[in-house]
Amino acid sequence: MPAENQPAAKSVVSKQADETIIVNALRLHDNHSADTSSLFRHSLGFSAYSAGGVSALPVLNGMADDRVATIVDGMRIASACPNHMNPALSYVDPDSVSKAEAIAGITPVSIGGDSTGGSIVVERRDPLFAEHGKLLVTGHVRGDYRSNGGGSGASGTITVANDTWSLRYTGSYAHASNYRTGGNGKQVRSTSYLTFNHAVTAGFHKDNHLAAITFGQQDIPYEGFPNQYMDMTNNRSTYVNGKYKGDFDWGVLEARAYWQRVDHVMNMMNDKGGHSPTTGMPMNTDSRSVGYSLKATVRLAPAHTLTLGSEFDHNGLNDWWPPLLNSMMMGPNTFHNINNGHRDRLGHYAEWNAQWLPRVSTLLGFRSDLVMMNTGQVSPYSWSGMMSMADAMAARQFNAASRGRTDTNFDVTALVRWHPLDSLMIEGGYARKTRSPNLYERYAWGMGAMTTSMIGWFGDGNGYVGNLNLSPEVANTASFTVTWHDPEDSRWEVKMQPYYTYTHNYINVMRIGSFSTGLSKLQFVNHNAQSYGINSSARARLWKTDAYGTGEIRATLNWVRGQDLQNHSSLYHQMPTNGTIGLYETYENWTGRIETTLVKSKSTVDWVRNEPRTPGYALLGIGGSYRWKNFLLDASIENICNQKYYLPLGGLSLGDYKATGIRGPLPGMGRSFNVSLTASF
Repeated sequence: MPAENQPAAKSVVSKQADETIIVNALRLHDNHSADTSSLFRHSLGFSAYSAGGVSALPVLNGMADDRVATIVDGMRIASACPNHMNPALSYVDPDSVSKAEAIAGITPVSIGGDSTGGSIVVERRDPLFAEHGKLLVTGHVRGDYRSNGGGSGASGTITVANDTWSLRYTGSYAHASNYRTGGNGKQVRSTSYLTFNHAVTAGFHKDNHLAAITFGQQDIPYEGFPNQYMDMTNNRSTYVNGKYKGDFDWGVLEARAYWQRVDHVMNMMNDKGGHSPTTGMPMNTDSRSVGYSLKATVRLAPAHTLTLGSEFDHNGLNDWWPPLLNSMMMGPNTFHNINNGHRDRLGHYAEWNAQWLPRVSTLLGFRSDLVMMNTGQVSPYSWSGMMSMADAMAARQFNAASRGRTDTNFDVTALVRWHPLDSLMIEGGYARKTRSPNLYERYAWGMGAMTTSMIGWFGDGNGYVGNLNLSPEVANTASFTVTWHDPEDSRWEVKMQPYYTYTHNYINVMRIGSFSTGLSKLQFVNHNAQSYGINSSARARLWKTDAYGTGEIRATLNWVRGQDLQNHSSLYHQMPTNGTIGLYETYENWTGRIETTLVKSKSTVDWVRNEPRTPGYALLGIGGSYRWKNFLLDASIENICNQKYYLPLGGLSLGDYKATGIRGPLPGMGRSFNVSLTASF
């Protein structure tokens, strides 16, 4: 649940770069993954769909991907791919992040429009400024190595600033070959990747005002996807992001604007047979996004604030598949999957935060979103060929239909916080959240076995067909959080968060056909569904002495169930009961940790999608760090016992299936020795 809203702070003058990241109020510097979603691994209710090495899809309380409002530096970035290979978090290098917050359950309307599962907010570092009359030159460089898959990475930043102007460059590189499983050490095909990130930020600071503009570009020359038929063979994102924050007598004003272009190419990498002018399957996507957000936090009284906001996001998309030379199936013409499609969202909200009594406060918010979608006429590879007959018929029917859609959505959040005791805090409330379908859920029109198999971000090998008649999802969530803690010295804390969500018009699927492989052709449809579960965490300080430093034990436990109330199957990719328990030690410049991850067997599955079952497992990891002057060395061993296990949300290992003919769940990574070194100046 959200922390109490506070007025925006003035920009901070800093002399040294910060190598740690604030994740839900915890400071971390032990992240060895190139995937930003890994920052949330200890957050309540969080899990992730496995995908490419930097492209996992976030899940909160069993709701994934587009159902989670993922906001990066104020931008709502939609995936520009029929397989969602480039989700919002894939555009952010973890080393450039200063704050990452995952809010499951009841989210404020100010950060939760057009979503039903929760919100993820990621912020890169604000510009740094020198003290008055001085010049600041600061930054850091970092190098990483991972033994499993030969993963390596480098990142760094440098800032030159006075007390008014700031200029910063940030860059990163990450690479890995295919990783190997535990046990027999078999290679997991299509898990390699290579990525580059560059960004330049110019900042201006005067009195209580901060303005910044960032120009950035990301290049992913290749990224394998082990649970998809396709791989990413190029992805270039170019973006501009502007930000203003001002502190006035009446409150705080924040404004953002952004523009992004994405050029995305898919085909088959060598593990899946490779590609040439006469082999493979080229698929191209071109996306343009632009938007703004305005947010004013007004201090009505010492204990009351009113937040007013307006947002607009435009996402334009072209998705076309060039013909393959001399191919009867993929030619002779270009397959237009989405032709000049667009999805525009205009939202407004009001949020009132009130402290009624020293121990009682409330948060009440209302939001409206207007979502407008349309797309142009489409075409198959051939209008007359026998192998394109199903697609040609579907294209004619799609082109004859009225395709424009406008959804008028509204959200409500009501939350009460009560401190009956110094050691006890109770938060509870209700939220109504609405999400409109994405472009592919509404406009994916192909009906052929091959073309439908190219649609889907679920990693299940099935084929998907859109539905022009989809209605928006409406999720009604009731949840409360009980936090029991040491009121004097923060020596211990126990937190429990039960929740229940009923979703009207949940966008699920129904079977409309089958493939010779035993997999299915599915169409998106509206069903009613419910989700419920409990998230919990606990921590306790075990010792704190001059001789032995500080020792702490931490644990998490998450349980979720989701059910389609029409076909009575489980909702897809619900994480089985899972938890972590770890011992953490800090002594002067040393830190140490030993962690165990526990996951129950996945026996409750979505039978409509042929979701695989996976056995339970336990993974052990150790790590530690040492800081000396401006250097920080961190090392860890993950999966010490080299346990073989399968990822509950990994889907099918289609890269291995392509090579071996054996279809099964996606295996996890075996033992890995990791090390990173950071130098600050």
